[in-house]
Amino acid sequence: MQERTCNAAATAIVFDAARFEHITPDWFVPAYWEARHALHYLSGGRGGVAAIDTPAGECILRHYHRGGLVARLLADRYLWQGAARTRSFAEFRLLQEIAKLGLPGPLPIAARHVRHGPWYTADLITLRIPQARTLSEVLADGALDATVAAQIGGVVARFHRAGVCHADLNAHNILLNTEGAHLIDFDRGRLRTPHAAWRQANLRRLQRSLLKLGAASDGVPAFEVATWQPLLAGYRQAWAA
Repeated sequence: MQERTCNAAATAIVFDAARFEHITPDWFVPAYWEARHALHYLSGGRGGVAAIDTPAGECILRHYHRGGLVARLLADRYLWQGAARTRSFAEFRLLQEIAKLGLPGPLPIAARHVRHGPWYTADLITLRIPQARTLSEVLADGALDATVAAQIGGVVARFHRAGVCHADLNAHNILLNTEGAHLIDFDRGRLRTPHAAWRQANLRRLQRSLLKLGAASDGVPAFEVATWQPLLAGYRQAWAA
């Protein structure tokens, strides 16, 4: 991957120059892709998350939106604290490190931020993971078994061993396909020394997500035996490998 940054007025773009000679701001505008019949919106997530057909293949275009109560006031605006600390540039560079480590995450294509006085808005383009479903979809279909759970635990452990802390590890941010499990959406994620405290907090967050989505429909004890303990076993095995 060859990182290249271009600036124009209040807009800055960083992209993978190994794939493209140049990327224009149009790439981050849904209407640009709609006019080419190369866009469709995806369910889940906050705000506009869309699949786009690009010269690099099918990608995911995500416009950063706030969550929670603050979203009512600020929607998609973030306080400017320098280019390196923008949500899009930080996630782009974390995804670069994840790719270098050989971990199963989305490949970064390009990121943008646009200044609006003391605020900025941001966008990110990543290569789409092919033929994948979210863990929440697998769970809804009743296809989350002990084997899949152990596979997920193993992948989470690989990220943790490398010191990659996911800020929002939940069933919507884990994808599954024939190649295995992948983690996505590393907004606010970072590299940390792999202490037990944040690793356990990550796992508890995932557990709460599964319970919230109905994984314990047969009761919590059944969920522990059929799903959570196999996931932890896969985690421990990968951690010790």
